[in-house]
Amino acid sequence: MPPRDLALALLVVVVWGLNFAVIKTGVAEVPPLLLGALRFILAAFPAIFLLRRPELPLRLYLAYGLSISVGQFAFLFTAIHLGMPSGLASLVLQSQAFFTMLFAALWLKEGWRRSQLGGLILAAGGLPLIGWSHGASMPLAGFLFTLAAASMWATGNIVTRALAQHAPVNQLAFVVWASLVPPLPFFALSLLLEGPAAIADTFAHFSLQSFAAIAYLAWAATLLGYGLWTRLLSKYPANQVAPFSLLVPVVGLSTGWLVFGEALQPLHFAGAALLLFGLAVNVFGTRLLAWARR
Repeated sequence: MPPRDLALALLVVVVWGLNFAVIKTGVAEVPPLLLGALRFILAAFPAIFLLRRPELPLRLYLAYGLSISVGQFAFLFTAIHLGMPSGLASLVLQSQAFFTMLFAALWLKEGWRRSQLGGLILAAGGLPLIGWSHGASMPLAGFLFTLAAASMWATGNIVTRALAQHAPVNQLAFVVWASLVPPLPFFALSLLLEGPAAIADTFAHFSLQSFAAIAYLAWAATLLGYGLWTRLLSKYPANQVAPFSLLVPVVGLSTGWLVFGEALQPLHFAGAALLLFGLAVNVFGTRLLAWARR
C-alpha cells in the first residue's frame, strides 16, 4: 500500500476513533435518540442530490437502515448517555466482528477456521472481564447496550453481504440513500421514550457544540469515513484493509483518557488485552499458522 493510501487508512482510524468522544459530547446536550435522527438527516442531505441512488430492492435499504443505523446507534448513543466510557465503548463495539461470525454461521451457513474459533474464545474471555468491572465509572446497562449495538452492526454486515448478489454497487451512495431510513424511526422512538418536552427543549437551547457534534457524526464519521473505507476496499484485498480497524479502539481509549479523564481499571486492561488479541488472531491467525508450518 503506497504512503498516500496508508495515510488515508490511518485518517479513517483517527476519524472513527474520535467518533466516540464526539458522541459523548453530543449526548450531553441532545437526547440520544434525537441525536440519531439529526445525524442521519445530515448524512442524507444534501448528499442524495450528488449521488445517484443504486438500483437495489427497497428491502435492502430498510434492513440496512434499521439494523446498522437505527439499531446500532440507538443502543450505542444510549449506552454512552447512560455513562458508558467513550473509550471502552470503542473497544467493546469491536466485538461486532465475532457477532458477524456467529450470524454468518447461523444465517449464511459459513464455516469457521481454527483461527476464527480461537479468536472468538479469547474475546469471549475478555468481554466478561470488562463487564464484571462495572461500577460508577461504567454502568452495567451501558456495557450491555454497547454489546447490543455491536450485534446490530453485525446484523447490518450480513445485510451488506446481500449486496454481492447484485451488480457492482457504489457503496457510499448506498450508505447515503440508506440514511433516509433512520430519521423517522429515530424521531418516533424519541417522541415515545424521550418525550416532546425534551425535544422542544433541545431545539430551544440548540448550541453550536450540538451542531458541531452532529455534523462530525454525519459528515466525518459517516460520509468521509465510509467513503474512504469503501475506496480502500475497492483497491486492496479486504484482509489488507480490515486490520486497520483494530487501531480504532486505541484512538478511542486514548481520546477518552485525554479529553474526559477516563481511566481503565486493571480488569478493564485485562479484558481489553484479551479482546484485542482475539481480534488480531481472527484477522491474522490463518497467515501466522501458515508461516509457522514452513
